[in-house]
Amino acid sequence: MNRSFGRGNGCRRVVTFFLTGVAGQGARSGEFGKGFDAKRCHGKKNTVRDVLVVDDSKVMREMVVACLRAHGGLKFTHAASGLEAIEQLSLAPFDLVVLDLNMPDIGGIEVVEFVRSQDTLRQLPIIVVTTRGDEASRSRALEAGASRFMTKPFTPEALLSEVRALLGSEAVQAR
Repeated sequence: MNRSFGRGNGCRRVVTFFLTGVAGQGARSGEFGKGFDAKRCHGKKNTVRDVLVVDDSKVMREMVVACLRAHGGLKFTHAASGLEAIEQLSLAPFDLVVLDLNMPDIGGIEVVEFVRSQDTLRQLPIIVVTTRGDEASRSRALEAGASRFMTKPFTPEALLSEVRALLGSEAVQAR
């Protein structure tokens, strides 16, 4: 795998190592995250949607999960860094990523760029949730391929609304 992404900070070799087993073709056209079919891309046939929550703050990861856990149909995996997120993405299929921008090792923008460079992940929906509320950060995240951009603090309803918009309301059931 010879694709380059991000700032060229030396993490590419590690990322390449994690992805040597990833194969297949994902959807290639359309808006990022819209119409993503994890079953088609990864052969999944269950009704539970897998969500990767990526933030260097354990409290923030738990808050995101708490906002969404009250609704059925979602299963969560945590990653505390960009590199850990890329590792998780290479090990298992996910239906959605909730991603912070400010993280150690590989930042959120680089994770988005990496995901968009992979055929099997290209259409994976990504919600960026960050403290950076400036227009430059928003533009950069969306240009890199983020499906949605939210600033912290956010309301549980706002996050749930974005998740439902990307996964479909039938995927996130009210209990």
